[in-house]
Amino acid sequence: MLAEISIKNFAIIESLSISFEKGLTVLSGETGAGKSIIIDAIHLLVGGRGSSEFVRYGEKRAEIEGLFLLDDDQHPCFERAAEFGIDITDGMIVLRRDISISGKSVCRVNGKLVTIAILREIGRTLIDIHGQHEHQDLLFQEQHLTLLDQYGGEAISNGLREYQTIFKSYNELTKKIKKLSESEQEMAHRLDLIQFQLREIEQAGLQPNEDHELMEEKRKISNYEKIFRTLKNSYDALHGEQKGLDWVGLAMSHTEGISDLDDQLKTIHETVSNSYYLLEEISYKIRDELDNLDFSPERLDFIEGRLNEITGLKRKYGQDVNEILQYSAKIQDEVETIENRDGLLDQLNKELQSLTDDLLVEAKNITVLRKQFAKVLIDNIHQELKDLYMEKTTFDIVFSNTLDVNHGGNFKNHGVDIIEFFLSTNPGEPLKPLSKVASGGELSRIMLAMKSIFSVHQGITSIIFDEVDTGVSGRVAQAIAEKMYRVSVGSQVICITHLPQVAAMADTHLYISKEIKNDRTKTSINPLSSNGKVKEIGRMIAGAEITDLTTEHAKELLELAQKNKLVMLSK
Repeated sequence: MLAEISIKNFAIIESLSISFEKGLTVLSGETGAGKSIIIDAIHLLVGGRGSSEFVRYGEKRAEIEGLFLLDDDQHPCFERAAEFGIDITDGMIVLRRDISISGKSVCRVNGKLVTIAILREIGRTLIDIHGQHEHQDLLFQEQHLTLLDQYGGEAISNGLREYQTIFKSYNELTKKIKKLSESEQEMAHRLDLIQFQLREIEQAGLQPNEDHELMEEKRKISNYEKIFRTLKNSYDALHGEQKGLDWVGLAMSHTEGISDLDDQLKTIHETVSNSYYLLEEISYKIRDELDNLDFSPERLDFIEGRLNEITGLKRKYGQDVNEILQYSAKIQDEVETIENRDGLLDQLNKELQSLTDDLLVEAKNITVLRKQFAKVLIDNIHQELKDLYMEKTTFDIVFSNTLDVNHGGNFKNHGVDIIEFFLSTNPGEPLKPLSKVASGGELSRIMLAMKSIFSVHQGITSIIFDEVDTGVSGRVAQAIAEKMYRVSVGSQVICITHLPQVAAMADTHLYISKEIKNDRTKTSINPLSSNGKVKEIGRMIAGAEITDLTTEHAKELLELAQKNKLVMLSK
């Protein structure tokens, strides 16, 4: 849900911080007080189109920041944020957007700088705004299949998982066949190239880790004199009369005579003895190393030549000898694949045909499931429309597919189905795509009916209705109020309204007003108490003059709304 929004220097708003609660929140106030401006700010916060005109006169930039709380760890926002490398901790996500006087925007999500496109992608998982904005997913045909699949729940998602497992193998195999099916000339050129490379590497006769071993040997030969001198001096210091081993041996003999007198003396003797034998052993190793030392200019020349040859191969095929050998094995497999291309293509095409048959079975199964749920969905939407006194409106889901009639291919990750929502608002009128239905009161009610169903399946945190009740009254107004409340049970709903019936159903009622200070307009917002709700609903009913009768009517409307809410919650 949208927990809080902070707005600074935006249009006529100097500074405003609004906290929102769960359920149905109504925003009301006099015309021009700034109700729609708040919705405009929310719209910009989730990636809507910005403009320098939004910056308050005399200021350098407008600032909008919103805090959203995610109760469900399976919320689609988590997956979308992860795609863009954005961390969400404790189910909290903060969106921020600054618009400068030049019209440029700076966007952040949880403190990370993002593009407007990324802000929009994340924002559309959090808020669905219906009003005079383009931010209406239900109008986008590409979203209709996703909505139907969400409505179908586990049944369709299980079928999709089976299909997508096979589709992944199908895709990989198709790419492999495409690569093998390139023109004969390109294949011949490729074969010549990798055969030349393979011969060059094989002729070098490389051994694993050879370059590292040669470098070590080169260092040793290059430092022959230093190594010889150091080892000789070390050996001479240990061996010979009056040298190191003699003195340590003398100490060992002296301590042996007293070692049986005390445990501490015994330990001293053992330590001296161990040191003597260790030094004796290392002196033998130094002697052996001296005997094996050999300075060979010819060997050094060979090593340098070999390393130059390996360096030439590294420039072409890898960072070290092991990488070159890995590349050699890879192109060896490619040579065999190209040389046996025709036989391999026949085998792969047979495998592809088998996968295609399996894929068609799974795709058709998904189509059957989707059509079953589409029928149920159509009936449910007709019922929702009937509740809004639009029983003459016809809704349908039109199916087509991506299949190639001749080859049976052209599979997509979501299957082969293409669907679109169609409507006819008047008897005798043809069905038209939802996106082509004229805007106005009817479209508002249609969208409300559809959101009553889809809000549960979309996982949208907040739904905002911006004066969707314009131009309705009486029983239709009451139906809209009840429908909005039902939607708010599963999703937070924020609504700007002029209808007392809708205001009466609110869990939270925020009153927006404006005043002029120092020749500047300032907007403020306040939650209404019980008495404040009565007064505001009375104003919505009667206008400027509120009589005792109007007040009684407002109280009655609130009491009836409370009873209706209890009845709806009990169902």
